[in-house]
Amino acid sequence: MRFLGINAIFHDPAAALVADGRIVAAAEEERFNRRKHGKRPLAFSAWELPELAAAWCLREAGLAPEDIDAVAYSYDPALVVQRPEGEWEDLRTKYAVRAPLFLATALPGLDPGQVTYVPHHVAHAASAGLAAPWRDCAVLVCDGRGENVSHLAGRYRDGELEVLATQELPHSLGLMYEEVTQHLGFLRSSDEYKVMAMASYGRPRHLEALREVIYTTGDGGFRVEPVDWNVYAKALPKGAVWTSDHADLAASVQARLEEVLLELVRWLHERTGERRLALAGGVALNCVANTRLLDEGPFDEVWAQPAAGDSGTALGGALHLAQAYGERAAPMWTAALGRGFTDEELGAWLDVARVPHSRPADLAAAVAAELAADRIVAWFQGRAEYGPRALGHRSLLAHPGHAHNTERLNDVKGREQFRPIAPMVLESRAAEIFGRGPVPSPYMLFVHDVHPDWAARIPAVVHVDGTARIQTVSPEAQPLMARVLAEFETRTGLPVIVNTSLNTAGRPMVDDPRDALECFGSAPVDVLVLGPYVVRRREVFAS
Repeated sequence: MRFLGINAIFHDPAAALVADGRIVAAAEEERFNRRKHGKRPLAFSAWELPELAAAWCLREAGLAPEDIDAVAYSYDPALVVQRPEGEWEDLRTKYAVRAPLFLATALPGLDPGQVTYVPHHVAHAASAGLAAPWRDCAVLVCDGRGENVSHLAGRYRDGELEVLATQELPHSLGLMYEEVTQHLGFLRSSDEYKVMAMASYGRPRHLEALREVIYTTGDGGFRVEPVDWNVYAKALPKGAVWTSDHADLAASVQARLEEVLLELVRWLHERTGERRLALAGGVALNCVANTRLLDEGPFDEVWAQPAAGDSGTALGGALHLAQAYGERAAPMWTAALGRGFTDEELGAWLDVARVPHSRPADLAAAVAAELAADRIVAWFQGRAEYGPRALGHRSLLAHPGHAHNTERLNDVKGREQFRPIAPMVLESRAAEIFGRGPVPSPYMLFVHDVHPDWAARIPAVVHVDGTARIQTVSPEAQPLMARVLAEFETRTGLPVIVNTSLNTAGRPMVDDPRDALECFGSAPVDVLVLGPYVVRRREVFAS
């Protein structure tokens, strides 16, 4: 059977397809229309159907809209109770009510009657509990909002979800973190990861005060009382210079978030007795909190959905329907679920663009040589990643042994200098370089301590607090990247390569060859690797 999942009511519209017991395709609309998080400039038109992503998912599977057995829409308007926040939520709900007709218009041949509403947090839960590598597990969902709640705690037993607790709005850890994000001069519901990064520069000196207004209730829920953030630090206009007060606020909020999550998972463990925990919802992209849950929490194993934000509800909705129809899909074994291109297609793009290029006999050795020479490499290989992390398919690569590459890459991307960059490392070598954190860690959703004897050797990837958000690479899953890592170590003695997303500030991650060529043409990147082809700047040729 074939199940299409759709997220279209909040940010990050996306589509996913589950067919014949496997995850076939999943992609965010932003990768097609080039609007980050799928947001239009005007608030009243901020929601989009992922019509391009959905059409691509069908093409990838060789299906027409009429071939779909059921469509999951990851928001149930029947659950919404209107609240004082007013017209905005009312418009969202009216949009969702009409979604079946909108989808039938966007995908001619689709029967509107096939559309099923899946509650938002149930879709989040399925994206974790039904995609994780285990049959049974506890599941925790925490985000901004969905219908009337902001949180779900439960467990999966043989594919069936038992909901044990939810948290009604207006209490929301995700919305609280969004408020702080905006207060610190960043874009809310987009830049929360910047607050997490800024927290490393501060001290949690407001933690006691925040414990009075952000606290758990002993029944699997929590309360977030109204907070005047100006008491702790003056609001920052966008782009303004932050101070130690702002870093301390970020550190305090981050620390309190971690404490509350720990209390929630301890309650969940007491209720379920499960050894394993699956995470979803936008808060599950907080890799610092995830690591603390694993380190100090009661669960032996923790798995976070790579597309933990709202885009992941498209996949979760499709998995939920598959389970409901008696056809549980196999676990998610890779995040490389987006578009891919053949060597012939990539070569044709280069020919049309009239870009000089070569095709090395040993691509891994050629790229390792460029990196060893301290050149920045734009790397475009295989299918694009589903979710916000670049995982060696649409990446910028660099030498980790030169401290200046942190500033250099942040300049390339046009982003704040306090932002860290991340290391890729062979799974077999990770434990000797990095501690505290799970291995394998293929999705960059945990942080690891860097062993002191290695920190001085790979300074570009060591954050100010001595940690790194690593991605482990296995030869089975990514044979070419594993070979690049091995070749780079042969030349430099370092089994680590810098990896950050292939995009510039405010733009979605590169997805197709045109995006890659545009990024290469506009950013100070030395080398573009497009499938088997290598494109060098003229000055690199001359050297």
